[in-house]
Amino acid sequence: MVTQDLRHITPSLRDKLMTICPCCGFKFAGSLAHGCGSCGARSIGEALPRPENELPSYGRSLLLAVIGSLMVIAFLTQTFIALVQKASGSIGLWSVVAAAETAAWRLKWVAIPVTILVLWAGRKIYRSMLNEPERFCGLRYARSGLLAAVMVPALIAVLIGVTVPDRLRQRQDRLNAEANAPGLTMGRAFYEYQLQFGTLPTVAKDVTRLPDKDGSIAAALQKIDANGYKATADVAALPTKKPRPLRGAVIMNASLNGTTDDLSSEGISFTNYELPLAGADKLFGTEDDLILIDGVISKASEVVRRNSAAKAARP
Repeated sequence: MVTQDLRHITPSLRDKLMTICPCCGFKFAGSLAHGCGSCGARSIGEALPRPENELPSYGRSLLLAVIGSLMVIAFLTQTFIALVQKASGSIGLWSVVAAAETAAWRLKWVAIPVTILVLWAGRKIYRSMLNEPERFCGLRYARSGLLAAVMVPALIAVLIGVTVPDRLRQRQDRLNAEANAPGLTMGRAFYEYQLQFGTLPTVAKDVTRLPDKDGSIAAALQKIDANGYKATADVAALPTKKPRPLRGAVIMNASLNGTTDDLSSEGISFTNYELPLAGADKLFGTEDDLILIDGVISKASEVVRRNSAAKAARP
């Protein structure tokens, strides 16, 4: 009954009525003269009375101030390290901002759990100080420490948010470079093949005749559609079926496919080629497909659009 009544009084008065066993630390209402309710220890004399005037405690305010200071120091330390690593000359405002952005990305996975823990524990500690201001001092320092603990993760979130568009652009550039790599390698191989043999290869796999010390050509062949390769040549041909000879020489251009074996056997040199490539999704037949035309990589959709516009513009 006594314990139930103690639940409805103020915390400070309840602490004065509670007895703490010096043996086991058990808290109970009553006197040690009747024995501890947990370990049964009894007092051998009268307990010392509480002092009339107790000095307020500064432990909780010091704890919050130290936590906030440590978070600020950790962020400034990472910023300084990033600044030293990237320093290439004079240090200006934007170099410091870039170093802070790097520090924010390095601390992001540490800052999230630390922030949750600090906000949860710090809020409880600060509220306990507000409920009993006569027992605790340094409220201003506790408030400053809690504010610093909140501002550091907020600053990290802002710096990360500012750099997200640039990070996404860099990621897309990386994907584009990865998608273009096989095409650039094949373009180099076709160029070297043409220099060595005087013509482009009839089929894409003919580039295996070239020396490939680093294996880049073999790796590129595995990532392309070799069946889509097409080599062509512009040659001059005289018409053979005319009722009568014409004055002068009538010359017409003929686009010859690279798979024409009888023409290649006559010594025709292929001068142009096309090679379809997969885009960043590494799948053929999608909107981001690429095409390698005479060493230049373009989007297949743009090439089709240009060809359609050129045909429509012809009279």
